[in-house]
Amino acid sequence: MNFSTTPLVATSLAAETGCVAKTSSAAKTSGVTEPGGAVTASAVAGPSCAAKANCTAKLSCVVEPSQLDTASTAHRRRPTPTGHFGAYGGMFVPETVIPALYELASVFDELLSDPEFHRELNYYLTSYSGRPTPLYFAERLTRECGGAKIYLKREDLNHTGAHKINNAIGQLLIAKRLGKTRVIAETGAGQHGVATATAAALFGVECCIYMGEDDIKRQSLNVYRMKLLGAEVRRVGSGTKTLKDAMNEAIRDWVTNVRDTHYAVGSAAGPHPYPTIVREFQSVIGREARAQILELECRLPDAVVACVGGGSNAIGIFDPFVDDTNVELIGVEAGGLGLATGSHAASISNKTRGILHGSFQYVMCDDDGQIKNTHSVAAGLDYPGVGPEHCLLHDTGRAKYVVVTDVEAVSVFRTLSRLEGIIPALESSHAVFHAMEMAKRMDSDAIVLVNLSGRGDKDVQDIIRGQDLGREVTV
Repeated sequence: MNFSTTPLVATSLAAETGCVAKTSSAAKTSGVTEPGGAVTASAVAGPSCAAKANCTAKLSCVVEPSQLDTASTAHRRRPTPTGHFGAYGGMFVPETVIPALYELASVFDELLSDPEFHRELNYYLTSYSGRPTPLYFAERLTRECGGAKIYLKREDLNHTGAHKINNAIGQLLIAKRLGKTRVIAETGAGQHGVATATAAALFGVECCIYMGEDDIKRQSLNVYRMKLLGAEVRRVGSGTKTLKDAMNEAIRDWVTNVRDTHYAVGSAAGPHPYPTIVREFQSVIGREARAQILELECRLPDAVVACVGGGSNAIGIFDPFVDDTNVELIGVEAGGLGLATGSHAASISNKTRGILHGSFQYVMCDDDGQIKNTHSVAAGLDYPGVGPEHCLLHDTGRAKYVVVTDVEAVSVFRTLSRLEGIIPALESSHAVFHAMEMAKRMDSDAIVLVNLSGRGDKDVQDIIRGQDLGREVTV
């Protein structure tokens, strides 16, 4: 189980374009363009690379396995044989599932170097899910902020409406290789549940999704979608009735039915080897974004921003940029009602560590190690832990983790909808809010790249009710 350094999809880098990967200064010197003002060339400069002769080559973001360049990916971070990223991670699970985890790790390691697996995965990612997703220059949003250019990686345009399908397809292909006839998953916002149900329908596998009662209420559309796709949705009424408890029940199911069931963990969390598996399947986001920004701008962004709950979309876009030390990586946690209130889901910002769902990590816990209740307007961020690689990136200083509150996220839900015609998921709204605040303080030639991890159809009714904010929200 040494986990090959070969990525699942090859990286297209500056060598293919002749571009120099450089970053600009981030200090803001220009004034703020007034909202509603006319767009002029001096106010907002769009993608600048298209006219440059050395950058006109079209980049291929999804390629054949024969094109994989293992030499250029030797930097990839691997866990120890027991699944540790530094002090974090591990396999703190019942003995019943230890053999299944080792089998999963072994099979996945083999698949990393299996050309046929790469071809099959790439086929479904392109022909079924619709990859590559576009990198979009948000011109009106940029003008509103008056500073850095803001680019959106449009994961909301994936089949099923979020990044979760990348991992779901990969994990169902693994389940097929393992000979499993049933798949289970946990879900909070419902996006991973929908993606897993979709992939299960595609491959003809029995599917069961665990979801907390509170999340079922606020994500009723996704519950219906899962059932429509043929999945059984099991209501979890214990604990906080949210994502944490759904994962608890899924693990209990897996312990009981491990012989015929594959547990398709949706986040970059859980016991080894899941954090690595999810990172590998989601890192297609960052590989595409890196190639696309080089094609459009002939350089790398100054910052990459993504929301963080368990951390799958964030580690997916961060991964190909980790060695680009001039690119700032920023994870945005759910600040809920504010850190001072204790009613939030910002595990790293909470600065306490413990074991949750088979992994040592930053968690929301008290002095006795008991997991605290969490809160976020975004169901997908309402989780009391975070993946082990995020913990390591934080401790080494390679990534920075900040918080955005419910009210701030909801404000961007409206802003992005009105300025760009894009209704973002509330999870993604956290990242967009912080990116906008950053952009205001940066030069107009700086670049901020945001992972728009999902679309917001699922959140509209919740916003109308305003139930999570305790007041009516006017849209």
